[in-house]
Amino acid sequence: MAFQYTVEIPGVATSTFLRAAFNEVCRHQGAEEIDPLEFYEYIKTKLKLLSMDEKFLSRALNVDFSGGEKKRNEILQMAILNPRLSVLDETDSGLDIDSLRIVADGVNKLKRKDNAILVITHYQRLLNYIIPDFVHILCNGKIVRSAGKELALEVEAKGYDTFH
Repeated sequence: MAFQYTVEIPGVATSTFLRAAFNEVCRHQGAEEIDPLEFYEYIKTKLKLLSMDEKFLSRALNVDFSGGEKKRNEILQMAILNPRLSVLDETDSGLDIDSLRIVADGVNKLKRKDNAILVITHYQRLLNYIIPDFVHILCNGKIVRSAGKELALEVEAKGYDTFH
């Protein structure tokens, strides 16, 4: 789950956090934990996939990260943990256009037939880069309309008030 506002954890290196999370998933699945050297090789492949610099790993988790770096870190977590379901809450919040494209590219690279990615957004612009299978309008805790990408374009043109 990726939140709109990520938590900063001073004193915990991003790589340490990611390895601990990865090994926890391994334990849960009954698999062997991965040692630090193996994990480093694994994480390098994910960094390359997402066009991220290795220096990112030694920084304290989300501390002094730009908005784009925080969102890319969340996509890196998705790449490493390989969840069946990812929930991205307003992933586009606070991103400039370059960061938006990078994050969307990461999401697109991680989309497969055997996983699901729920992207929560208020703005259609993210959907210029992530082509959704479905768009759902949620109002007062209920889905009031569902369709394809064209629904997002309709909301952009008419606003949310027409769906209440």
